[in-house]
Amino acid sequence: MQRLKQIDRIFEGLLTQAVYIPVNYLNELLELNVDLVPTLEEVHVVRQKWLYWNTASRKWLWLVVIIGLIASIPVISDRVQTESSAKKVELVFNYRGLLDISAYQAHPQDFMNEQLTRLKDAGVTTMAVFESTLDELRKSRKLTVYNGQDVANLTQNVVSPNENFTYVLFTSEENAQTYTPIIEQTFADRQIPVVPWEFEGRSGLILQTPPENANMQPMQPDPVAIQMLRDKGFYILPRIADSVPYSQESMERLLTFFEENGVKRILFDGDAVKGYNDNAEMKSLDQFAQLLNKHDIGLAAIENLKKPQSGFETLAYKTDYNVARLYSLSEGDANLDVDVIADRFVLATKDRNIRMLYLNAGPSRNTAKAMITDPIENLINSLGEPGHAIERMEKRGFELGQAEAFTVKESSIQRYAKLVALVGAIAMITLMVSYFVPLLTLLVFVLGLVGSAGLFLLKPTLLEQAIALLVAISAPTIAMVLAVRTVNYQQQRQPNASAGRRLAQTLILYVRTSILSFLAVPFMIALLNSITYSLVINQFRGVSLLHFAPMGLVALYILFYRGSGTISIKQLKGILRTPVNVLMVVLAVVAAAAGYYYLTRTGNSGSVTPFEMFLRTTLEDTFGVRPRFKEFVLGHPLFIVGVFAALKYRQVIFVLIIAAIGQLSMVDTFAHIHTPAVLSLIRGVMGLGIGLIFGIIAVGVWQVAEGCWKKWSPLLKS
Repeated sequence: MQRLKQIDRIFEGLLTQAVYIPVNYLNELLELNVDLVPTLEEVHVVRQKWLYWNTASRKWLWLVVIIGLIASIPVISDRVQTESSAKKVELVFNYRGLLDISAYQAHPQDFMNEQLTRLKDAGVTTMAVFESTLDELRKSRKLTVYNGQDVANLTQNVVSPNENFTYVLFTSEENAQTYTPIIEQTFADRQIPVVPWEFEGRSGLILQTPPENANMQPMQPDPVAIQMLRDKGFYILPRIADSVPYSQESMERLLTFFEENGVKRILFDGDAVKGYNDNAEMKSLDQFAQLLNKHDIGLAAIENLKKPQSGFETLAYKTDYNVARLYSLSEGDANLDVDVIADRFVLATKDRNIRMLYLNAGPSRNTAKAMITDPIENLINSLGEPGHAIERMEKRGFELGQAEAFTVKESSIQRYAKLVALVGAIAMITLMVSYFVPLLTLLVFVLGLVGSAGLFLLKPTLLEQAIALLVAISAPTIAMVLAVRTVNYQQQRQPNASAGRRLAQTLILYVRTSILSFLAVPFMIALLNSITYSLVINQFRGVSLLHFAPMGLVALYILFYRGSGTISIKQLKGILRTPVNVLMVVLAVVAAAAGYYYLTRTGNSGSVTPFEMFLRTTLEDTFGVRPRFKEFVLGHPLFIVGVFAALKYRQVIFVLIIAAIGQLSMVDTFAHIHTPAVLSLIRGVMGLGIGLIFGIIAVGVWQVAEGCWKKWSPLLKS
């Protein structure tokens, strides 16, 4: 048993990351079994050579990284040119909402004309019109709809026991001539018989289907309303749904009508694009895409839908991504403060490549005022005074007009540049692994190349996203690991350095660490340079992992690798055998709560405090760009004061685990690919600058606190 324990201890020494095998291990092996010595000596020699070559390969990997960074430059240039190719912003108002509001007015037509003029003067460029229904035409006073009982009352006849029809009576002969062909065509397509009807000299129709069914049938958008809106200077944005069977003939007529009325883009209503439900049988998406391309009509993509509209990705691809992103302000949000609405519009266009702003409005019962109210006035004020949304957008280079799709710039060498950047990214990932398991450096690099080649053939999108995520994790991790190493080296070399020297070393390390973290950015841009990401048709996955992995890896390095740069099996056994006490449980719960709160602060839906909102608004108004709060208030200042203190007090180095938030957040900013790259760069650099100021202030506070402690602690002890 004793011999087995000795052998176990010897092989534990062999498996450690130490650069050499201690002599006492070999001596013990000589005593145990002389026959083993040649074999173990061979293993030792091979292992030393393998470790040497893996460690030496780091400088070559850094060279590959640099080559990859250079290769990414033309790809970055292409993306910047693409993002600056579309500067027109389209302000869209929901015409159906305006129609609903007018229905509650004493003089609906006068109200409608007045509000349309006000909206046009306020800067609204476009009206969104839905497919018409009998109910909508009834609200606009074009016709009246009756059921069998209503007609029996009108004609003073008995209700037919075997007829449950819908009766339409037009309000004028002009309306009859305009809408009769539309209604007849619509119901003929649904195989519902339509026969003429007349009452007291007025023309009408009998639709041989119940009113509940008749009112649900979508028809082409109201041509009279469209003509009226065009006469008032508005563009038209049709909204169509996939609620009825697809017909190529009907869609040809509809899109021809749209083209004649200057329509450049379609917004789909509902959960699916037109033709999706019949695509399996009819290949209707292919047919519809052909019609869209023929009539030069593009698509509008609604931002932040809980679920993307079914078939949209396919249709976008088949129309060569003739797509503009749209931000929709809900009816409820239309009553927000005008400054809040204006901020949303400005940030949407500037920060998220939104080129269409959709304004919803509807009537609401106001019991406090005992009347029906609407948010039109509030929306107009947000666009003009006092919100100044349009003015603020124009200052940032945007102009009002029909939204245009981005002109994708793709240089001839982009494909090859992306390939070289891919190899550089794999080298960066390998470098991260080398700081934790140096024996696997070359193996990881080779496997990375082989695995990438396989994924490129099978699932290229998965490849680019996986490598982009890993390199986004690797760069800030490497930067922080090297920072920990530097602090450890400087602390051992000059444990009693002056405050001025420590501050200088801290600032140099702050700049170096930030540059190393930023090395991930060119690789991410190169790997994910596709219009599908800019339009959020395709999304970068794994952002939550990016928020935690660098912090976890830095914590792992500080706990197990600091000083020796290695980890042994003995250390792992010691950790696993550590008894758990109440304090550990409490700390784990606190850490979990902090992690949960941190996670809720990430992403577009993250919550913010009132103070942070005030600070964001102030920075936005002052500089036009707001850096990320967790960078300039938390991560960067904590890094500066943490390094400054750790150069004197060894245990303070654990603060850098939290300070890693600043470094990973800078990289995470570029994971939001729908945000222009130039804006993300400005945001990151500004965060570094403001974080530097806060960090120096924090160092001053630390110095004062340290002086007070040295002065008063002896008095407290006495």
